Amino acid sequence: MKIILIFSYLFLAFFIPCFADENTPVLKAERGIVKQIDYIDTEDINSEEDPATIQSATVKILTGNEKGQQRIIENRLTGNPAYDIDLSKGSKVILHAEKNDEGTTDFFIADIQRDNAIIGFAAVFCILLLIIGRKKGIFSLVSIVSTVVLIFTMLMPMILSGLCPIASAVLVCIFSTIITIYLVGGLNSKSSSAVFGTILSLILAAGLSLAAIYTASLTGFAGEENMFLFTAHKELNFQGILSASMIIAALGAVMDTAVSIASTINEIYLTDNNLSVKQLFKSGMNVGRDIIGTMSNTLILVYLGSSLPLVLLSSNIDMVKFFNLNQVATEILSAIVGSIAILACVPITAAISAFMIKKFGIRKPIDFNFED
Repeated sequence: MKIILIFSYLFLAFFIPCFADENTPVLKAERGIVKQIDYIDTEDINSEEDPATIQSATVKILTGNEKGQQRIIENRLTGNPAYDIDLSKGSKVILHAEKNDEGTTDFFIADIQRDNAIIGFAAVFCILLLIIGRKKGIFSLVSIVSTVVLIFTMLMPMILSGLCPIASAVLVCIFSTIITIYLVGGLNSKSSSAVFGTILSLILAAGLSLAAIYTASLTGFAGEENMFLFTAHKELNFQGILSASMIIAALGAVMDTAVSIASTINEIYLTDNNLSVKQLFKSGMNVGRDIIGTMSNTLILVYLGSSLPLVLLSSNIDMVKFFNLNQVATEILSAIVGSIAILACVPITAAISAFMIKKFGIRKPIDFNFED
């Protein structure tokens, strides 16, 4: 059955037609390494009060048609760490390659190369997951990869093609939930209960996110990345994208809550299969009340941690103005929407689990037979 789920995922990810706009230009990027740095001080870049430093970097190109060549590239430092790329000898960089009018390629320093660090930490995570989780760790790793691939191969193309971001996000979350829970827990009443509880909670989160966006007049432009996206795709529904981000952000915590509730009721029924649906439901609710605090706290801390600079900014802004900033209101309402979805997930999953586990048994697969 798990093999079937894996192949079903591969079908969804790679054979469902993608709706990406093939005419969307992609900026060509190459890799390079800084061989030498020279500094040029100048005081006439912006104003006399705002001098800048220009680095003259000799960069060896490591990829592409110009591989092996060395280019001298100017890199301007303005003193703003948000935009400056401070280079040194040996720095590995990402280069933006652009054809000029003469047909040759001009190179500009786009950023520092960071993918090696990402790959290293990801490898450590995967190794620990396999060592500690063993067989379950393998299935967990497959589910993580499946979710990431679904987002890039389904969600992103669907949104960029103009489809409803909310419906697209819910659809991808449903696929991710089915793959993850059934792959890890197997096809049984417990897993099915968790799947249904997660899906219903996510649909609720979708409705709540829409209500929050329109009642608070959120624009969908809470960060700099939204402005960059608007520059490339003015036709997109950014309020819908914000709602989609709220749904996806809540998925992990909601899924975790649903699985915990379903697993608890499953174990209780295994201990005493004479318990009624009502008794199983009450047991699930008792455990759920303990989960609610930690899961909601986890979700809120994630938002607070990612927005810590914004929180620190409150010391310099009137609190009335601060809480009414679009970016602040977006983060707060996103955390609240996710937390409400977690709260709702507890009774929803408890009710579904109590009924399905009592009716179908612990390990009996669900037979989706619609014939009388």
